[in-house]
Amino acid sequence: MIKLRLQRRGRKKRPYYHIVVADNRFPRDGRIIERLGRYDNVSETKELTYDEKRIIHWLKIGAQPSDTVRNILKKEGILYKMHLMRWGKSDEEIEAALEEWREARAAKDREKDASRKAQQKEVLKAEEKAYEKELKEKAAEAARKLEKEKKAAEEAKAAEEAKAAEEAEKAEAEQAKDKTETSESEKETAEEPKAKKEEAEEVVEEKKEEAEAAEEPAPEVKEEKEEAEKTAEPKTEEEVKAEETEEDKEEEDGLKEEKSESSAVSTDMNATEAIEHIKNTPLEELKGFMPDDEERVTVQRAWESKQSE
Repeated sequence: MIKLRLQRRGRKKRPYYHIVVADNRFPRDGRIIERLGRYDNVSETKELTYDEKRIIHWLKIGAQPSDTVRNILKKEGILYKMHLMRWGKSDEEIEAALEEWREARAAKDREKDASRKAQQKEVLKAEEKAYEKELKEKAAEAARKLEKEKKAAEEAKAAEEAKAAEEAEKAEAEQAKDKTETSESEKETAEEPKAKKEEAEEVVEEKKEEAEAAEEPAPEVKEEKEEAEKTAEPKTEEEVKAEETEEDKEEEDGLKEEKSESSAVSTDMNATEAIEHIKNTPLEELKGFMPDDEERVTVQRAWESKQSE
């Protein structure tokens, strides 16, 4: 059986089709009898070209169109024209009927396009609302986390203050205890005979002199230490400012490196901003812009359209 069907051409994920006449026993992309047109439904222009006279010729001699080709011929009015020709209409009547049919079809397409645009607008609006809701939830979560950290810091500070107060109380108690013991020791010493007291004072004085003699550094070491302290010059204000400027510069360089490492992705923008960014940015600069968790339909369509350019 002779059929009018589509023959696939093009490349992977970017096909187009030839409208051909072929024997249905041959493979889809195999040998053909005649090529009648070209159909591209992937690009935005939806290109369609065909030889109307040859299509009508093959239909008249019994060639059967496939379902897809039948839909194409129906939308183009060729099947309607064949119907009028079978009814014996003149060329003028056929042309008038086709003109009326085309006007009705154009009005229907305009209505359908308006409906599609309204639907697209609603989808875009819903996605923007969802994006704003997500941003608010993230902000609330960050605020809760900050409040929790602040509360934990206050509790830690209060615990440290309580611990410091407890240690201060213990130190005061130990000082009071040492003072009491010292006063009791002095009282016992005052009651001892005067001779023993003087003897004890002499022994204490000797031990004190020995300790001072042991702690006093040698004259040479003392002179070297004093000379080193004199020669050591304090840092000037300019040196201090230079060190502070260098530290600030290192911090700014670290911040710039962190900022350069991070790149914008589509989920950081609302749908309108993401679509505009895709349209106005070259494809090679959009690498990594579309993450795997991007679920907004309008953004995905804009991305697919950008890739097909």
